[in-house]
Amino acid sequence: MGSAISQEIVRDELGKMKEALDNNSLSDVIKQSNINLNLLKNTTLDVAITGVSGVGKSSLVNALRGMTDFEEGAAETGTVETTMNAKGYPHPTFPKVTIWDLPGIGTPCFKAEEYLRKVNFERYDFFMILSSERFTTNDILLAREICNMNKKFYYVCTKVDRRVNSARRQQSFNEERTLETIRKYYCANLAKAGEFWPRVFLICSWDLNKYDFPLLQKTLENDLDDLKRYALITTMPNLSREVLKRKKDAMEGLIWTLSLVSGAVGVIPIPGLSTVCDFGILVGTMIDFCKVFGLDEDSLHRLASRVGKPVPVLRSAIKKSEVANRITREFVTRLWRRSTVCRTMTTAEIFLDFIPVLGSVFGGIGSFATTFYMLKSFLNDVEEDAANVLAIATAPYPSLPPQRKFRRGELKVK
Repeated sequence: MGSAISQEIVRDELGKMKEALDNNSLSDVIKQSNINLNLLKNTTLDVAITGVSGVGKSSLVNALRGMTDFEEGAAETGTVETTMNAKGYPHPTFPKVTIWDLPGIGTPCFKAEEYLRKVNFERYDFFMILSSERFTTNDILLAREICNMNKKFYYVCTKVDRRVNSARRQQSFNEERTLETIRKYYCANLAKAGEFWPRVFLICSWDLNKYDFPLLQKTLENDLDDLKRYALITTMPNLSREVLKRKKDAMEGLIWTLSLVSGAVGVIPIPGLSTVCDFGILVGTMIDFCKVFGLDEDSLHRLASRVGKPVPVLRSAIKKSEVANRITREFVTRLWRRSTVCRTMTTAEIFLDFIPVLGSVFGGIGSFATTFYMLKSFLNDVEEDAANVLAIATAPYPSLPPQRKFRRGELKVK
């Protein structure tokens, strides 16, 4: 493992484990930890995308799932209304998260007063109301009804790149001023249509890292509860190092709980399990980490399709960890044997201070420390590899050297 975790950090985590048991029994803490893990595993997130026909709803659905408009499983796009019924598109890696492509509001097929009932609005956690030209009275009526349901909505202006590129032809072009002009236009449009507190996010579905999408993403995270926030963060496209950092922070919150559960497994002598740690927890969690950071074959293929670069080129950036499909018990065993924690586990000095509180069975304490160390180190490596993949994915192709022009009658010699 490239990113070593010191014994002091492991000792600090054991101290936290000791504090958690000061006022609670071990069985109660383990029970609550398992409840929390099951809640995270089974939490659903349903995102509704709506707006008038032709604003790019389907393209945004695909972009949020890390897909192009043209691959298998993508939401169908078109200049006419292609969505006649609410259709859910599960995230390709984490199907508990679903992006819903809703019918265009105000089209001949759907009157505003019937719209909410037809698309079963109670199902969704929050709503994005899209426009590429101007927001309408129907959009405002829809937003008010969502508000009456005590749910969040967000006005999103799509295809902003077209307006920016059009303004770029002007000699006095300034992108920030242009974006501010567009933003003021939409806010004024919303105010005129009856919105009291207009706020608009400017985005381009072809490049979510541009304009206001990073701000929209942070806003969504802040507005969701802890469980829904975790689901959102783990499934968002890897747009920047900042996104990777937020994913790492979310994963780190799991490590302590998983280590505690592993410690309990170590305390209970189950035939076939290691006395040092529960390898099943390590294998499963490392696979999940890789999938969250897009280091699995399916995610790499989708990324290659999106950026137009070969999968082997993207895969070559994975230096310290491994793609999810290749993480096995044997892989984890090799990591364990190469790690400094393996040598530490052969001496119980680090655990002596905690035995009176955590129990005299070395396996339980050792399992907690080993699991924490292994997952913490692996998470550091996964984040670094994901950043390397991102750098290759976003880097321009190297320019070719200029070709020499040959005079008429002169032969090219290969």
